[in-house]
Amino acid sequence: MKPYLSLLTAVMMVTAGPMADHAHAQVQSGALQFITQQPANEWLARVFLGALVQNTTGENVGDINDLIFDPSGRITTVVIGVGGFLGMGEKDVAVPYGSLTFKTDKDGARVIVVPATKEALLAAPTFKAIEKTTYDKVKDKAVDLGNKTVEKAVELKDEAAKKIDDMTKSAPAKK
Repeated sequence: MKPYLSLLTAVMMVTAGPMADHAHAQVQSGALQFITQQPANEWLARVFLGALVQNTTGENVGDINDLIFDPSGRITTVVIGVGGFLGMGEKDVAVPYGSLTFKTDKDGARVIVVPATKEALLAAPTFKAIEKTTYDKVKDKAVDLGNKTVEKAVELKDEAAKKIDDMTKSAPAKK
């Protein structure tokens, strides 16, 4: 839960600066200030993650898969999933947060724009994260268990085939 809260804090700080600027929405409790309401000009991470990304011509080119932020809580990099279909065959590419622009469409919805063509993003180097989420660790474990299961199934199949072969060799010939 802590990484999610840190990410949320980072996203909330993106456009408005330090939280002290939000005195209208804070409650003091000892030395800690609690934010009681999302400021109108700031975004929740859960809305930002998964959001479609367009290029400057309005073509959908990917979606936000992750955010990287520095120790001060400022977002530095945005990881965009490009290519593939329904997550299959998709690759992650990372771009500086500052390279993105934000606008609204005709319905007032937020649009995230990256200054790159779909082809340029597909040709970009793949981003590799060094930290693993719980989901990543579970997925890796599942793949490992799946591989071990396949290996064991092949071993058992080979043993069964050998036993069948031994049984047919030692069985009396039918007349």
